[in-house]
Amino acid sequence: MAHETQPSTTAAAGDDPVLAAYRKSIDNIDAAIIHMLAERFRITQAVGEYKAKVTLPPADPAREQRQIERLRKLSEEADLDPEFSEKFLRFIIEEVIRHHEKARGS
Repeated sequence: MAHETQPSTTAAAGDDPVLAAYRKSIDNIDAAIIHMLAERFRITQAVGEYKAKVTLPPADPAREQRQIERLRKLSEEADLDPEFSEKFLRFIIEEVIRHHEKARGS
């Protein structure tokens, strides 16, 4: 019978190479998320400035709803909880609208 060794529960997490590899991947993904959010907000900032210039409203509820529906479908396809995805997207949308209102001087 083969004897499998398991990491000691008393060992520091940093001593576990498997856990360290998972954490390194998570750190890389977190960094990518931050960079993607930064790029998204750079673009939405330009949208807000444009909307202010041409006097469009800061919010577009119809577009927001389409985006939420699209992202929920993508979440399901990616085996990610669509409720979580919707909450995350709504949080982002609220922040974008706040930026757009600021650009408009509201």
